[in-house]
Amino acid sequence: MSTTPRTSHPLTIALLGEAVLRQSAQAVSLPDAEIERLAETMMQVMSDRGGVGIAAPQLHHSLALMIVASRPNPRYPDAPQMAPLVMANPTITAQSPQRVRDWEGCLSVPGIRGLVARPQWVKVSFDTLDGYRHHTRLEGFAARIFCHELDHLQGLTFLDRVDNNRDLLATEVWLRERGR
Repeated sequence: MSTTPRTSHPLTIALLGEAVLRQSAQAVSLPDAEIERLAETMMQVMSDRGGVGIAAPQLHHSLALMIVASRPNPRYPDAPQMAPLVMANPTITAQSPQRVRDWEGCLSVPGIRGLVARPQWVKVSFDTLDGYRHHTRLEGFAARIFCHELDHLQGLTFLDRVDNNRDLLATEVWLRERGR
């Protein structure tokens, strides 16, 4: 894993404006014990910070590794429950022509929510940590999370997907409007 940048604070979330969030992530070779440790760290940070997904660039590693883990929490109180999926080298193989607009937030863009159009469903391909290629279909919120995290691997954030600046809100306002 020689392409992994070292940081003095490996649990620090990369924030909007940091170069790692604008880079295309490098593919990973599996199985690899360091990648497994990184995935464990990502899972812990995501859980601690109330995320429903996370990508390696958010922990300062420009590697094609991400997790989709929808579950209700204070940041996403209406999220459906699903088992976490750790995905290396993910790709979309097919997607719904229908787009659904909904609000997104990001651990790397704290305090802001944006209204983003995403496919209703996606068929995806990815490597598991033991190095096997896997294919699945994700729908609704899980598809949204996948697309959001895949964007991180391509050097994008949800802000790049917002059609209009009027579709941005402070997270506090977003929660207040939902009676939270």
